[in-house]
Amino acid sequence: MKFQDYPYTRPDIEGVKKTIHTLLEQFRAAQNAEEQIQLLNKINKARTSFETMSEISGVRYTQNVTDELYAAEKKYFDEVTPIYQDLIHSFYKTLLDSPHRTTLQRALGSHLFTLAERTVTSMSSEIIPDLQEENRLTTEYVQLLASAKIQFAGEERNLAGLTPFKESPDRAVRKAANEAHFEFMQANAEKLDDIYDQLVKLRHGMAKKLGYDNFVALAYARLSRSGYDATDIAKFREMVFKYVVPVATRLRHRQAERIGVDKFLYYDESFSYPSGNPTPKGTPTQIVEHARKMYSELSPETDTFFQYMTSNELMDLENRKNKAGGGYCTMISEYGSPFIFSNFNGTSGDVDVLTHEAGHAFQCFESRGFEIPEYHFPTLEACEIHSMSMEFFAWPWMKLFFNGDSDKYKFAHLTASLLFLPYGVAVDEFQHAVYENPDMKPAERNLTWRKIEQKYLPHRDYDGHSYLEAGNFWQRQTHIYRSPFYYIDYVLAQVCAFQFWARSIDDNKNAFSDYLKLCKAGGSKPFLELVQYANLQSPFEEKTLVETMAKVESWLDKIDDKAL
Repeated sequence: MKFQDYPYTRPDIEGVKKTIHTLLEQFRAAQNAEEQIQLLNKINKARTSFETMSEISGVRYTQNVTDELYAAEKKYFDEVTPIYQDLIHSFYKTLLDSPHRTTLQRALGSHLFTLAERTVTSMSSEIIPDLQEENRLTTEYVQLLASAKIQFAGEERNLAGLTPFKESPDRAVRKAANEAHFEFMQANAEKLDDIYDQLVKLRHGMAKKLGYDNFVALAYARLSRSGYDATDIAKFREMVFKYVVPVATRLRHRQAERIGVDKFLYYDESFSYPSGNPTPKGTPTQIVEHARKMYSELSPETDTFFQYMTSNELMDLENRKNKAGGGYCTMISEYGSPFIFSNFNGTSGDVDVLTHEAGHAFQCFESRGFEIPEYHFPTLEACEIHSMSMEFFAWPWMKLFFNGDSDKYKFAHLTASLLFLPYGVAVDEFQHAVYENPDMKPAERNLTWRKIEQKYLPHRDYDGHSYLEAGNFWQRQTHIYRSPFYYIDYVLAQVCAFQFWARSIDDNKNAFSDYLKLCKAGGSKPFLELVQYANLQSPFEEKTLVETMAKVESWLDKIDDKAL
């Protein structure tokens, strides 16, 4: 069945509550683990039904944020999802309190209980109104950015539509496109500050109600992190500062020399070669056909997966008016169907986002057979290993997408992947500072960002741009608003993906075999156990970061980038 034909009916939250409460009462009264497992399957069926409608509605809303039907449904789910989360909280608490817990753990896996423990400490019926307001505010942020209508180069464009101009060989065009983007942000800066100020205070208030000192620990619990904590993340950030920032700075100097500018400015950062950035050749339809060929040759499993995605029209890839920004992958639970969403704009990012989101989609396609919904996706830092690694496993087929520019693409892609690490930890350090000091005024937050930015991105020069010099760049990072503390997950995963990249160069078959094994494991294990299971090294180990950076830098140093 094609995605457009998936039926949608608004779920009745009162009916869902009644069903799950009844099943939980039966679960508590069950005489043995076998009975409880049968009831667990019924509970999961009810969960899947609700979540499927939420997922279908959510996708259709992001496809057109002005669609009146799905805008109304988005508002409905913003209100009822916290009520549903409270039901899941009751379910997890009942599961943890089972007198047959030992037997259940043997049958269902211990990780389900670890996830349940994290959820129990991050939810209470007391904070349902706060979660509803949090959803409303994040939706307001998405709608605000999606509302951008910017006249540029003779057309009205949204923010994604400016991206090709930010990569123009004409420096004046690059500058103008960036200024157009940040003029929109600056015009809405007061509103963006107000939304974030409300979110920070709201999240801090929820943490206090749940017995936490501040939102940091609650955020870690909401993300179900286990095996490491904020102290480990702080040490990791400092390792990135010590071992990655110097490499990144050298790469920026190399880029400035390559593109021929004496003073490297913020609007030069997205421009890689004097002859122009590599761009995918062909229409979006042709790009998908190239991907079809690539995945048919990569492995039998990826061939089956991509044929399923295309034949069932489970991708919405092209940028258009009123479409939400960014890219994501979700899974329509009842159908076991991944869905890929992105905004193609004619840059190499089209290939990046397709392979990235295909990595997510392939993982949940491979692990959709788990009867336990929690095991369909792992925690987010593990999820991003699948996506970022898939970008590298696609390298041998880049000639399909870029013709004679595939070498340019590979050098630029690996460079950008390394340059991302300092920015990623900057975002994380900023969020820790904000939520550890929730009473900061907007101007203080901006100053905090600017200081952190200067630490991790010492090359960045805003050329006197008032909005950016004041420390407002962070407002464009949607994760800060919508998914607090998520961003470091990309950095941890990138270190793991670099390991798959290095291994694929030496022995692609065995590297992909371990990648496939990782995908099939889904979310059945915590992050560090999944890393070990895939024969990767923990990113928290100093040796791992040092050796990984050495391999990446060595490969880049061997390339005569001026000849590309």
